Order: sequence, then structure tokens, then C-alpha cells
Amino acid sequence: MASSVALPVAANVAQNHPALAVFASDKGPGDAERSSIMSQAGTLLARHGARIICLADETLDNIPLITSARAAGGEVLIVADAAFQAPAALAEVPVERIDDPEARVKRVGELAQGFVGLPGSLASAAALYRTWVRAGAGAGGKPVVLLNHHRAFEAMRGMATDILSHSVSHAERVVVFTDNVDDLWNKVAWALNVTA
Repeated sequence: MASSVALPVAANVAQNHPALAVFASDKGPGDAERSSIMSQAGTLLARHGARIICLADETLDNIPLITSARAAGGEVLIVADAAFQAPAALAEVPVERIDDPEARVKRVGELAQGFVGLPGSLASAAALYRTWVRAGAGAGGKPVVLLNHHRAFEAMRGMATDILSHSVSHAERVVVFTDNVDDLWNKVAWALNVTA
């Protein structure tokens, strides 16, 4: 059962202030810069008016993203299970609670106009993929932009080149890659055709 935290989406607001499901994690082995990257991305996306949606599936692993987006004046929504307890620093962040894991993923896919993958864990990459597929993948018309910092998504870049480019119309706008945080918004705006 979902609590009623709504994100109103007027046509012009949705176009110029897109709702983006952002997937990242600073847990586990990997790039030590992940927390810093999340902070930079949260600030950048919020300054451009993006509304950030985060999936809390058992844990919330993208706290630096959320805190930096909020510090920059951004809007954030967490979609989580009924037992989720937000850390004290995130007490004022709206939480939409949905017990069923599949329904949570579906809800994030419904809310998002696009998806952003930041370097993280295998679990965050899997959650991004699962959510994007539930939203219709390439046929759903919702692009995914991947920050390929230190080649975090290089295998997916190869797959996009070898498979998607031959089977999905406009594949270059469906799965988009950037190698640095500074270019992240440009790629998101281009993929979504955002004018602001």
C-alpha cells in the first residue's frame, strides 16, 4: 500500500524540471570517489531543476546525493518499504512507502521521466536495470544516462554499441554515456530534449 506523496507534473514543469530516478551506492568495494561523485551529481541535477527519485530497497545507499541535492534547493522523493527509517539528516525528505518490492520498482519507473546511473555497486546497477526494464526499457521512451567514471559502465557501453544500436530505434538517446560529472546534465537534457 502506498502512502500519498504526490509529485505534481504539469507539462511545462515536467519538460523543464524532469523527474529523474537516480541510482548510486557508496557501499562495497570500488571507486573511493563515489560519495564525492554523488554529491557533485546531486548538486548539479538540483541546480538544473531536476526532481530526484531514489529507491530504498532494504537500504538507502545514496545519502550524499540526497543531502547535496537538498542543500542546493532540489526536490527529492524516496520510495521505500513500510519499515524504512530515514537517517536523521533526511527526516524532512518525503517518503512514499510501498511494501511490495515489485510495486516499489514499478512506482519509481512510473514517476521517472529518465534514469541516471552513477558509479556504485552491483546492487545499484541491478536496481537501475530492473526499474528501467519495468518502465518499458527502450520502448518505454525513458532514457538512461550513465556516468562512466573510471569506466564503471564500460561493459554496458559495449552492449549498447553492439546490440541496442542495431535493434532499438534512436538507441543513442535511449542509453547515453558521459565520462564526467560536469557533462551529466548536458547528456540528461539532450536525452530528454529539455529546453531549460
